[in-house]
Amino acid sequence: MLLKYRSDYQKIAMGILSLDPVFKDWDRLQHALTWYQTGDDRTLYLWKDRRDDFAGILGTEQQGRYVVVRLLTLMPDKQTTRNAQNMLDDLAATVPQQRVMGTLANAKIIAEWEYQHGQDHDGRSTADSSQ
Repeated sequence: MLLKYRSDYQKIAMGILSLDPVFKDWDRLQHALTWYQTGDDRTLYLWKDRRDDFAGILGTEQQGRYVVVRLLTLMPDKQTTRNAQNMLDDLAATVPQQRVMGTLANAKIIAEWEYQHGQDHDGRSTADSSQ
């Protein structure tokens, strides 16, 4: 389940973000939180697994018909492809009118997720890709 970031989730968000080597520096971590909070087109989500434990964080940016996943981090004991795909499933359900895209850093997991859902990079069903 995705929950939009709120200030009362700050310690949890900072803890999960600090697991990412990019955010080992305190200033950079604070800057990332501020960046997501100050843009109307940016959203930071905390993700709860099936046991209702906070297990990951997802940062997105809206760009027209697309929602770009800028950040996807899971707790060390939750780092599985299935959990990452569950996060993306939850995101797709949250923004059903937009296509989920990724950055170069997470393109592989997004492509795997699209493939699992029968969609290639052109937005066509993989059943139609022989055309």
